[in-house]
Amino acid sequence: MILTDTHTHLYSEAFEEDRSEVIDRAIEAGISRFFLPAIDSAYIPSMLQLQKQYPENIFLMTGLHPTHVKEDFEKELDLVRQMLAEHQVYAIGETGIDLYWDKTFIREQKEAFARQIRLAKQHKLPIVIHCREAFDEIFEVLEAEGREGLFGIFHCFTGTYEQALRAISFNMKLGIGGVVTFKNGKLDTFLGKVDLEHIVLETDAPYLAPVPYRGKRNESLYLLNILGKLSEIYGKSKEEIAEITTGNSKDIFGI
Repeated sequence: MILTDTHTHLYSEAFEEDRSEVIDRAIEAGISRFFLPAIDSAYIPSMLQLQKQYPENIFLMTGLHPTHVKEDFEKELDLVRQMLAEHQVYAIGETGIDLYWDKTFIREQKEAFARQIRLAKQHKLPIVIHCREAFDEIFEVLEAEGREGLFGIFHCFTGTYEQALRAISFNMKLGIGGVVTFKNGKLDTFLGKVDLEHIVLETDAPYLAPVPYRGKRNESLYLLNILGKLSEIYGKSKEEIAEITTGNSKDIFGI
């Protein structure tokens, strides 16, 4: 059984003490593909170092996280372009809009998101979308940029069934993580109506650990708990869901 964690911040400071052990125990459990989303340029050196250490397992993205968009976002986007020119990356992300923490830079967030969509299209790469309390704004930008050449993952999807269908209409897979195991997450009430061809698995480690680890540091090994919940929801074996969702990740990332 091969599993793919399509969204994990293994370079995070949260793994400073035991990063190799975290990665190794995930690999031993069959989670052998890790896709690392970018946050901003400060993390580029550690991302590149990690990819060098695990060249067969770790695949990088480049992008600017919406909570890190400030007045000088142009400089960060120049470094995103530099990453595209100098290194192998498999997606633009994570990018999007986050209105949970701060709405000060909503205009800049929208502009940075739109520009990264254009970069993804230009380089024929998937876009990995972060959305927090911003579904209307995300869909507004996606509509404005158009569906042609657009594909990717709606990371950490926590919306409604209707929002799921709308995300899929933009050629997005739904990134399903720990929230699906939460009693108040509500994803389990409708996810079974969404065909598995539209689903990929993720942890978003070190954030959003699934039950029974909720509130603790997340890690890629806990993808097994998410897999178990999807097995319950869809009434399919873990092996079948692993095969389908890893196949979907291959379709998205091209590897």
